[in-house]
Amino acid sequence: MRGAYGGPRVLLRRLREVMAEPVTAQERLDRIVVLIAANMVAEVCSVYVLRVDGDLELYATEGLNRDAVHRTTMRKGEGLVGLVADEAEPVNLADAQAHPAFSYKPETGEEIYHSFMGVPILRSGNTLGVLVVQNKAHRSYSDEEIEALQTTAMVIAEMIASGELAPPGGGVEPVGRRPAHAGGSPLSEGIGLGHVVLHEPRVVVKNLIAEDAAAELKRLDSALARLRASIDVLLDEGDVARAGEHRDVLEAFRMFANDRGWGRRLHEAVLTGLTAEAAVERVQSDTRARMQRQTDPYLRERLHDLDDLANRLLRELTSPGLGMAPAVAELPENAIVVARSMGPAALLDYDRSRLRGLVLEEGSGSSHVAIVARALGIAAVGQLENATGLVEAGDAIIVDGVSGEVHVRPTPDVERAYADKVRFRARRQEQYRALREKPTRSQDGVDVSLYLNAGLLVDLPHIEETGADGVGLFRTELQFMVATSLPKTAAQEALYRSVLEAARGKPVTFRTLDVGGDKVLPYMSMESEENPALGWRAIRLGLDRPALLRTQVRAMLRAAAGRDLRIMFPMVAAVSEFDEAVAVVQRERARLDAHGHRAPSSMSLGVMVEVPSLLFQLDEIARKADFLSVGSNDLMQFLYAADRGNPRIATRFDPLSRGFLRSLRAVARAGAKHGTQVTLCGEMAARPLEAMALLAIGYRAMSVSPAAVGPVKTMLLSLDVAEAAALLEPLIDAEDGPACLRPALQAYAAKRGLPVEP
Repeated sequence: MRGAYGGPRVLLRRLREVMAEPVTAQERLDRIVVLIAANMVAEVCSVYVLRVDGDLELYATEGLNRDAVHRTTMRKGEGLVGLVADEAEPVNLADAQAHPAFSYKPETGEEIYHSFMGVPILRSGNTLGVLVVQNKAHRSYSDEEIEALQTTAMVIAEMIASGELAPPGGGVEPVGRRPAHAGGSPLSEGIGLGHVVLHEPRVVVKNLIAEDAAAELKRLDSALARLRASIDVLLDEGDVARAGEHRDVLEAFRMFANDRGWGRRLHEAVLTGLTAEAAVERVQSDTRARMQRQTDPYLRERLHDLDDLANRLLRELTSPGLGMAPAVAELPENAIVVARSMGPAALLDYDRSRLRGLVLEEGSGSSHVAIVARALGIAAVGQLENATGLVEAGDAIIVDGVSGEVHVRPTPDVERAYADKVRFRARRQEQYRALREKPTRSQDGVDVSLYLNAGLLVDLPHIEETGADGVGLFRTELQFMVATSLPKTAAQEALYRSVLEAARGKPVTFRTLDVGGDKVLPYMSMESEENPALGWRAIRLGLDRPALLRTQVRAMLRAAAGRDLRIMFPMVAAVSEFDEAVAVVQRERARLDAHGHRAPSSMSLGVMVEVPSLLFQLDEIARKADFLSVGSNDLMQFLYAADRGNPRIATRFDPLSRGFLRSLRAVARAGAKHGTQVTLCGEMAARPLEAMALLAIGYRAMSVSPAAVGPVKTMLLSLDVAEAAALLEPLIDAEDGPACLRPALQAYAAKRGLPVEP
């Protein structure tokens, strides 16, 4: 039958004319099925649309009983139409009724038709419906006809996705613009209601049908050449030229870009009559639909590479040379950023006054971007599969950072329910604020200091709002990450002075610059490392570049003139590193005195305990340091060799396991032995159940996010610390007890009625 019909280009040309007609969406769809049937010499052409309830509804037909339109439905997976929708693959049969999946619908009158070809209506890899042609004769449709039908399905997909098609008489809505609900992992508490901003916005292809196929092929080939050249340049640059895992990833990326099969499929799509952009979108949508149904994790991960490659190619076609800049310039009010993955610096690029939430396909609760989200006070959810494929820019969206749920295009009922939830949280926060003047003292009279983790000047008002005892961790690197160049000494001094003034006499612990890993400064040249979390970062960078550390210390000393100053050094792995850092501070203090500057009234120098090697040097470091602060996030990941940014293993080990609690207890005991204050400033302390365990093993100071002060304090006021210690200590010391003590602690909290839910 090859050549027995007008061909794809004729079909698309006529389709363009139909799309331009001033008619309703239903009338346009009715004309499209007539056009396809005539062009393909088919006796039947039908469109089935996937509805929000998961059923497929007949929306238009030429050849079947017209009375069956909007009356015939089938489940996804039912019949041949359901099979196409479920598998997202074309089905081409010469004798449809002999297929085991055939389902007879008597109202349609299709029993006289034998041959069947159905193709999925896809958009961004998501199935929106099925397009079908049928004939009485036993025949197999040609590859060219399948290609033509797939191309036409793209046009119908845009109609469905735009929301133009509406069911008659208030029927069930099509799936294209349906409300969607998905669950991920909570990263930052809170509820965000707003509109989607794609961190790497997709190119919206509006012109699907080509005027000149030869010209489109030329544009495609030029864009492919530019894309491949840009990847070659990336691989040849000095910071990735060395061998290593990062280079292997880019080599695989280059392999995909040069894959002949991918190029051939793009060419074939253009030859059907599509523009170059529409061809890229068509091929990638088909690929995404297939790979989303793969069970092999490796193949599913490669989908990210192919998506990235397709997006880069689309940008080469539409905006050559402009790259993949994030959409940070013009944010809507109440913006919810949706991304595949993101580093903390990228999140800080957004206007914080308009940012209400974050949704990531990747990311764990202890990743740095999650920590920054909590510092900004925005709701965040991670590990949401295909998040970028579920949404369109501008979609209404609700992010529940407590449960990990995300609602896209929510119904009015859902919006009302979340509005009530926001009001309830506001009332609960009022209850927490009512406790701010109450002493942080347990039922059995144990006094505890609750500090805040902060990193921005806007965090400081939370001290008064929560009644916190000060700032236990001020992340100085955030100032460096939001700047376009290395902050001068004067700028650093101004910030530190403002922070101390805003604290109103309460203590502030400044952590020296902690960059490296996923916290990258765009203006600082950093060598690529295979294991950046274990590499040249934090105090290692400061000691190797002493001018950087000296400048920061000098700014802190000047800012704290006449005030108490607390400085903490991160990522210390050996006592000798602390000694070197102290020497830098002492030299700067002497320099300050020599030039007649007013000195701090007192100065305390401390160490973050986050590298396991320090666990074997606790007596030495506790004698030398003025205070210790446990960074539980990094200590946990290094102790268990579990990358906290890797969602597969970030939650594999529980912080309430016996092994980790033993390590934390050893630090607390060393501090008590030498009279050295010990604080825990990791995310572990922000969860009431974990905070209860910390109190039981001897911690009397914790630093948490502002939102966590209320829940932790509420738990503490009801807790008998001695009783909790009597329960926990034997369990930690037991040789044959349970590996994780969470169930035992939960049972104890339930028995005592302790409020341990965040």
